[in-house]
Amino acid sequence: MDAALDKTLRDAAALFRRSRYAVALTGAGLSAESGIPTYRGTGGVWTRFGEPTIDGWDLFCQDPEAWWKLSIEHRVGGSEFSAAIDRAVPNAAHYAMAELEQMGRLAHVITQNIDNLQNVAGSRHVTEIHGNRAKARCMSCGLRYRLESIDLATLPPHCAECGGVLKNDVVMFGEPIPADALEECYRQAFRADLFLVVGTSAVVYPAAEFPLMAKRRGAPLIEINPEETALSDLADVIIRGPAAVTVPALVELLLIP
Repeated sequence: MDAALDKTLRDAAALFRRSRYAVALTGAGLSAESGIPTYRGTGGVWTRFGEPTIDGWDLFCQDPEAWWKLSIEHRVGGSEFSAAIDRAVPNAAHYAMAELEQMGRLAHVITQNIDNLQNVAGSRHVTEIHGNRAKARCMSCGLRYRLESIDLATLPPHCAECGGVLKNDVVMFGEPIPADALEECYRQAFRADLFLVVGTSAVVYPAAEFPLMAKRRGAPLIEINPEETALSDLADVIIRGPAAVTVPALVELLLIP
């Protein structure tokens, strides 16, 4: 490890030792190290194939049954992105973030990822602002279900609690962020006395707003990303390197008495 990287890791560890309530925001760059393509940038899914249709939410609202039928067909047929998520497993950074939580160093993770990997790695306090690909959500009461537990004999499926229509939990273009997730994200941003940003370009709102909110309140900002981002100029510590290397290294430093 070069001296510059070692210094930034030690600076970050010092901030964590002073913190009482650290919050993290993670993005596609974190899961890219598990083989899941990013959306934007070189080699990104949207860069190569274009952004998804912006009327998905409208189509669901107009005809949930037709939307579910199409969704099931796509899941069976698969896509590069879906296949990558299906075979992905947590990488060292996911596990290291779970370890930070277990150590009492990281209070909460806000993730933009839909891949469920942070939960699989063992993190317990996670808010998935863009939803979870492995779940469905009731459009009336907000209750979430594991997808495999849903009876798809009748479409659209309905909530066992309130009878509302279910859709997959992933937030579509044009769909409002679920109120419970958004409220929790704002609550965490207001509580944070240290904010860690890992693997996100910080250009998608409202997620990009949370570290800014914490920063305006005086919370130091740590960025872990191989590339410069929209937050780089505001970061107190910038760790330039892959998360699967740098987050475990940060944990190792924090294990030293």
